[in-house]
Amino acid sequence: MTGSNGAWSNADLYAGVFPPHMLVHALSHDLDRPVMHMWDGRVLTAGQIRDLTSTYVQALQSLGIAKGTRLGVLSGNRPEVIHVGNGASLAGACLVPLHPMGSLDDYIYVIEDAGVEALVFDPSKFGDKAVELKRRLPQLKHLLSMGPAEGAVDLAALAATFQPAPLVVPHLTGEEIVRLSYSGGTTGKPKAIMGTHRYGQHTLTIQLAEWEWPAVPRQLICAPLSHAGSAVFLPTLLKGGSVVVLPAFEPVAVMEAIQKYKINCVLLVPTMIYALLDHPRLPEFDLSSLELIYYGASTISPVRLREGIEKLGPVFFQFYGQAEAPMTVTVMRRAEHDVNDLQRLASCGRPVPWVHVALLDDEGEPVAEGTPGEICVRGPLVMAGYLNKPEQTAEAFANGWLHTGDVAVRDPDGFLRIVDRKKDMIITGGFNVFPREIEDVLTAHPAVSQAGVVGVKDEKWGEAVKAVVVLRPGAKVTAEELIALVRDRKGAVQAPKTVDFIDAIPLSPLGKPDKKALRAMYAAAAQGAK
Repeated sequence: MTGSNGAWSNADLYAGVFPPHMLVHALSHDLDRPVMHMWDGRVLTAGQIRDLTSTYVQALQSLGIAKGTRLGVLSGNRPEVIHVGNGASLAGACLVPLHPMGSLDDYIYVIEDAGVEALVFDPSKFGDKAVELKRRLPQLKHLLSMGPAEGAVDLAALAATFQPAPLVVPHLTGEEIVRLSYSGGTTGKPKAIMGTHRYGQHTLTIQLAEWEWPAVPRQLICAPLSHAGSAVFLPTLLKGGSVVVLPAFEPVAVMEAIQKYKINCVLLVPTMIYALLDHPRLPEFDLSSLELIYYGASTISPVRLREGIEKLGPVFFQFYGQAEAPMTVTVMRRAEHDVNDLQRLASCGRPVPWVHVALLDDEGEPVAEGTPGEICVRGPLVMAGYLNKPEQTAEAFANGWLHTGDVAVRDPDGFLRIVDRKKDMIITGGFNVFPREIEDVLTAHPAVSQAGVVGVKDEKWGEAVKAVVVLRPGAKVTAEELIALVRDRKGAVQAPKTVDFIDAIPLSPLGKPDKKALRAMYAAAAQGAK
């Protein structure tokens, strides 16, 4: 920093610009413009969000929440989630989001593992759980509620006692741990992914540079604001746009909001897209304002993606990443979605130029074109590591690359097609089988809405291929027909030995198909049959 004698250092001259700086900039002009519309009719302008950010910073600091404090957030979609996140960012605290679809045991694990000292919660949804968490976890120094709640400090009321002041960004190096994002836990206990300002700024930079955007975004947020929902808030703000926030994803509410607010962009995961496409009321709504559907988080059926383009138009933009390298390692732009090429629609796009991407074999060597290899990433987008897990961090960073666990092939045009998660691969009769390829065949059948494929223990084959299928409303197909379809398209090795029909594929709290839950379900069934 510059001293009283006027001396300065290179650290001052080349100081980085990080998300807190970008936030303050976005809230420093056009203060009367409405930027956040809530489902209940409330509207907040840029100036109101700026002032609320200031008072929340002061409220948090008055409670001793400062640089490095682990601050948990457990809430549905309400504006206070944004104020708390903004306030934590400028106070220097480390945000630890708890997923609203999690269980009490999930929350206990995260709070203990992360060392959360203060918990901000939505009393209308999580009041009882917050009280129970405080009773069972003495390390929780503060219960902070978003409104009146017994046994908690009303953070909203406390913030209202302060006068708005200019927003000040603390001195930052970029390597501060500002977010602990927990993995979905589909392959074991969730790991805390350490996110820094450096990684956050690179995420934002790539979104602004590589994502396609409407001229003035009118973004619909129906994912949790504490998680994926907030990922589009700041870039939308910087683009001069506004957001409409729904309490959660519900197909009719989403379609109504798109029609009412003339929404032109929305972020959805594949299961949400399927729900819209399968809804009988889809034709009733005018969705013509939609210019972009950003989709990612899990693989999508290429046949269902083609159906989406046919019904909603060429509005689909794919981003691929993971919490360890968030949001954007590759992209597939709208014009690159070729409805006549299912291999292209099965792709996750091409790498963006802001990161180093390679497909590597088990020895860490690049694979030949067309040969499956693990997607590995280098660059400032990569996490700082897993909290308190040096062995797992070393494994993830083997040979100086972030190993994503996703296996893909590269085509001659540079597009990557994920064939599956490395840990989901099935070994049956000595052959490697990738469930994603079978799922894509199954969802190509007109009766099938969704499919999941796992390996189950088998005395003869070691593992047998098991498929579970969700049918479209009113549709019928037999297990034998689907097995024959896969055998015809992929061969006998990949054909499922059995097919079960279920109402819904289990999802992780992040909305991804939960293969761990599927495997556990069939392992328990096999154990019970003995």
